Amino acid sequence: MSSDSPSVPRLVQDDCWLEPYADHISWRIDRLQEQLQSINAEAGSIEEYAQLHKELGIHYHQAKDAWSVREWAPGAHYVSIIGDFNDWDSSRNPLTKGPNGIWELELDGKSLKHGDTIKLHIYGADGSARDRIPATIHRSVQDETTHDYSGQIWQPEKDYCWENEFDPSSIGAPLIYEAHVGMAGEEPRLHTYREFADNILPRIQKLGYNTIQLMAVQEHPYYGSFGYHVSSFFAACSRFGTPEDLKYLVDKAHGAGIAVLLDIVHSHAVKNLAEGLNEFDGTDHQYFHAGIKGDQPQWDSKCFDYSKDEVRRFLLSNVRYWLEEFHFDGFRFDGITSMLYEHHGSVDFDHYDKYFTDGADEDAILYLALATTLCNRLRPGALLVAEDMSGMPGLCRPTSEGGIGFTHRLAMGIPDYWIKLLKHKKDEQWNPEEMWGVMTNRRYGEANIAYAESHDQALVGDKTIAFRLMDKEMYWHMDTDDDHEVISRGIALHKIIRLFTLISGGEGWLNFMGNEFGHPEWLDFPREGNDWSYHYCRRQWSLVDNVKLRYQQLNAFDQNMIKLAKKHNLLACDPAQQLHVHNDHQVLAAERGNVIFIFNFNPTQSFEDYELNIGRQGDYKILLNSDSSENGGFGRVDESLSYQADKHGKLRLYLPNRCCMALIAQ
Repeated sequence: MSSDSPSVPRLVQDDCWLEPYADHISWRIDRLQEQLQSINAEAGSIEEYAQLHKELGIHYHQAKDAWSVREWAPGAHYVSIIGDFNDWDSSRNPLTKGPNGIWELELDGKSLKHGDTIKLHIYGADGSARDRIPATIHRSVQDETTHDYSGQIWQPEKDYCWENEFDPSSIGAPLIYEAHVGMAGEEPRLHTYREFADNILPRIQKLGYNTIQLMAVQEHPYYGSFGYHVSSFFAACSRFGTPEDLKYLVDKAHGAGIAVLLDIVHSHAVKNLAEGLNEFDGTDHQYFHAGIKGDQPQWDSKCFDYSKDEVRRFLLSNVRYWLEEFHFDGFRFDGITSMLYEHHGSVDFDHYDKYFTDGADEDAILYLALATTLCNRLRPGALLVAEDMSGMPGLCRPTSEGGIGFTHRLAMGIPDYWIKLLKHKKDEQWNPEEMWGVMTNRRYGEANIAYAESHDQALVGDKTIAFRLMDKEMYWHMDTDDDHEVISRGIALHKIIRLFTLISGGEGWLNFMGNEFGHPEWLDFPREGNDWSYHYCRRQWSLVDNVKLRYQQLNAFDQNMIKLAKKHNLLACDPAQQLHVHNDHQVLAAERGNVIFIFNFNPTQSFEDYELNIGRQGDYKILLNSDSSENGGFGRVDESLSYQADKHGKLRLYLPNRCCMALIAQ
């Protein structure tokens, strides 16, 4: 069988190293199609199949003036609804068990009302008697006194009236601003969806980002989990406001031309019995794998059993719910390396066998392919970002080609590289050729989201790039008239690292809230160890708004960098091509989208008349210069000059140390 045979998946045709796995990749394609055919036979379409949230849960039916209560709990011996309406009496309103483990009850329309808190009282297969929150509840709230969570009936008199339509395909290359609503304000407290929309969104719009990625939206009992230990998958976190408040945020972003992604967690679930799905019907295998296989030891959480039809329906319905109910434009799928492999990614991915025959979880792979298929049907042009560190081939290729269907993967190796470089090598040891190799090392035909630092680096116990570069000196020497050596170095390298990563690292860009201006402090969620303080769980916008501090210079550079990327559509262009590298000089030049980028990483040496061969003749002007006064530099480059490349393509210009610039032909 030749590699260009029509029966050979396109993924294999594009990568000859995958030829030994062609049959396996073809099997994955066939398995997905067989599953879709089975779904069509059962439900009519995958869209109809993904409506479990409308079939289960608590819903009001106006035509009958009645409430339906339905829950899947196949192992349970007894289920009743309890709440404000019946004085929390578990004997008054029992459900009846029907086919397929579905328990149901119909209540008079006047039994429940908007705002009532409820739970299900369940006698489980293990003899337990527990009060549980319905699995598809649309709102879960915490009692201020007892701190217990309950489900809440959410049936406002008027539905939210959407004002703005939005087409996610209009985004092209995503420039993502990753944000956490609760910590998005400056005061030491929880902040709200509406405050984010009114106060933070204008900042993001001014900076030029075209996409927001919202963390911690799915309800989670422990605030300090960053939102990654989800308990109620269909409930928008009530800490930050109402569902209508979240809709207002998304609607306002759309009005500003900004897409909104949900950081969705389908890779695992919280262990908690009181709030989550664990042992819901008294077994350990209703939603999750039984026994040890159901545990994710690295995260102290539970692993879904993706082989179960009911679990796939639950998660696919969750995808549909967020797209339709809240008009999200796609998702960042969290932690999928843990999903893709039965060992959760705890191996070295040093051989292609690791992706196909040695530990791959084919049921999880099938689920993810179903999820991307559903997203594309419901929201054409949806942005689907995969957080994977394994390098699974085809993750970001269409399912018809043998891929899994994501649009982008996070380039997780890049921030790890910068951490290691900053920790272990002196400035004069930096090797531009090595750095370029790390930035550009990605699979052919699979789009990457480049980022210089992750949100994890902002947490206590780690350091952002700015804090790693400048540390405690940031507290005393960030005045614009304070020429402190540590600060000057840190600001220069902060800018050069970000631009170098953006132009070479992928087909999209991501920044975590506050990192654009070098936010000086870590994040520390309220916890017992800090007396439940919010002091470090906020963003200090007053620092960047203060024109006497150098944070506003870093902010200006980020704004100018994003503006450049958008104007010239850089990240939608072909990958950057290296034009020049000199490791001893620590100078590198590259081209992307007809823009020439020049980086001088040298800590001490400026070059007066540096010669670069850019391959063609022309007059060039400076578009971006990290050494400008506005961008926090020393103003050593005359930006009014044009630079001529001769007929041999040789260009000469002044290159200050620790500087980067972008030029374009006039």
